[in-house]
Amino acid sequence: MFSRLPSIQTNMVLASVALIIMTSIMMSVTSFYLTKDSVNSTAQTYTTELVKQVNNNIKSYINGMKYMSDLVAGNYAVQAYLSSASFNSLKEEKDYKEAISEMLGGMLVSRTDISSANIFGYGGQFVSGRKELELNPNVDITSMNWYRNAKSMGGQSVISSSHVQPIFKDMYPWVVSLSRELVSKDGNKKLGVFLVDLNFSVMNDMFKDIRLGQRGYLFIIDSDGKIVYHPQQQLIYSNLKTEMIDKVLEIRNGTFISNQGSESRMYTVQDSEFGWKIVGVSYVSELAENQSNVLLSIIVLGIICIIIGIIISLFLSQRVSQPIKRLQGYMKEVEKGNFDIHVPGHKTVEIQRLARAFNMMVGKIKELMQQTVLDQEQKRKSEISALQAQINPHFLYNTLDSIVWMAESNKSREVVLMTSALAKLFRSSISKGEELVSIKTEIEHITNYLMIQKMRYKNKLDYHIEISESIQEYRVIKIIMQPLIENAIYHGIKMKQGPGFIRVACEETDTDIILIVEDNGNGMEEEKLKSLHLPASVTEGGRGVGVQNVQERLKLYYGAQYGLTYQSVLGEGTTVYIRIPKLRQVLEDERHGRKS
Repeated sequence: MFSRLPSIQTNMVLASVALIIMTSIMMSVTSFYLTKDSVNSTAQTYTTELVKQVNNNIKSYINGMKYMSDLVAGNYAVQAYLSSASFNSLKEEKDYKEAISEMLGGMLVSRTDISSANIFGYGGQFVSGRKELELNPNVDITSMNWYRNAKSMGGQSVISSSHVQPIFKDMYPWVVSLSRELVSKDGNKKLGVFLVDLNFSVMNDMFKDIRLGQRGYLFIIDSDGKIVYHPQQQLIYSNLKTEMIDKVLEIRNGTFISNQGSESRMYTVQDSEFGWKIVGVSYVSELAENQSNVLLSIIVLGIICIIIGIIISLFLSQRVSQPIKRLQGYMKEVEKGNFDIHVPGHKTVEIQRLARAFNMMVGKIKELMQQTVLDQEQKRKSEISALQAQINPHFLYNTLDSIVWMAESNKSREVVLMTSALAKLFRSSISKGEELVSIKTEIEHITNYLMIQKMRYKNKLDYHIEISESIQEYRVIKIIMQPLIENAIYHGIKMKQGPGFIRVACEETDTDIILIVEDNGNGMEEEKLKSLHLPASVTEGGRGVGVQNVQERLKLYYGAQYGLTYQSVLGEGTTVYIRIPKLRQVLEDERHGRKS
């Protein structure tokens, strides 16, 4: 029946091939219809990221200029020079002016992109980082946009659009100006204007290599729509080229497409923190011109992926199924009853874990089978020993001999008592073939046994049984106390000088019962006491076989945590503790139910 089912390798190959083919077809068809939008989206994302990067670069550049203006605004010499209405001497005024000029000149040396750095005081002061510059007498500085804007911003830096700077004599550079009003440190007095002119050529060098496709480009305008930078700035000023400036000013950040047919352009706008708008322009016709090439590439790539996928699926399916097949072979060996096998490890984590679990399972099964055999054998031996311990021929011979002696002495009452006790003793030992009896029955058994022994030994032996009513209905393995009492009489009290005494008592916890057999016999040496706690311990001369049998029966039936423990002092006596769980008749019924 199982041979008709497909193998895991076949299922894996078929599933992989079907999945690869379906995925490739769906991806090819979907990619064809989404190519144009995908290309537009990719171009838009790319342009947006590029514009953002340019914005960050310009921001860093402008922040550097603002940092320079902060240095100038907080400079001690600048504050002193512009704040003082008069100086103590011409030398003092000259020294301040010289210090300011050197500071501004240092800025020009460290930044080649700066055309000039100048300070214009409201008291008519003028200091430049370039000492050779002279102001153009035909230009009113206060009428310049950068000057008026700086005064209106009250200490904030202002960036202008690109323009021709005419304030210096015989110089007309194309620059972008950063200006800032200088105020006293307490903020109560306005001192003048700081001006930094940036060479427009630096900005042109910064953006001239930026390309968006074959014809795309980037340009910058200020908040008023004036061109700050454009790669074709001369064409813009000559009205030979136009841009959608009004539309750009309406958008803070975003993208729109101009409706100009084949010359449609996609504008990507990014607003900056200093009033400029950076605009990336891409031509839509360039974005979709390679659709046929993209489609062909997708088809070829799909076919290649299908072929490669089939090859990989064959390889992987064989690699996955092969160790499983080997494990299957080992399982068949276990089915035949061969447990002496070991699955070798594998490079794959899952197969390695599976093999380890299989080895552990087989080992555990083998161990449990061996343990079951040993337990059954041990239980059989224990049961035989228990039956043998029930009838001690030597005890029976001595008891009968005592009965005969008392009969000959006309002690009929003692004969009746001993015979009755012997009969009860044997009746309780049989206990209808049950393995468990009540503690009450076990007490009756040892009571009869002690009564017989007391009649035999007369004044040599006395006993006392202190078993509370609360535990007498709990169940216990039969004949576990009589071997202990017998051991106490023959190996403890019999050899003692003077009368002997045996006390039988009990203790209980929430879950357990502890039966106690205590004698005042000769006791044991410490080494002999330790030997009784060892597994399968047998005392010298075969003594203690019955006691050891009790220990084994208790542990076999209840578990390793239960059994006998001993306390003994040489010359003073021995105490044996029998720990058993609190069990009622229901446990015995369950055990018989399982056996049946």
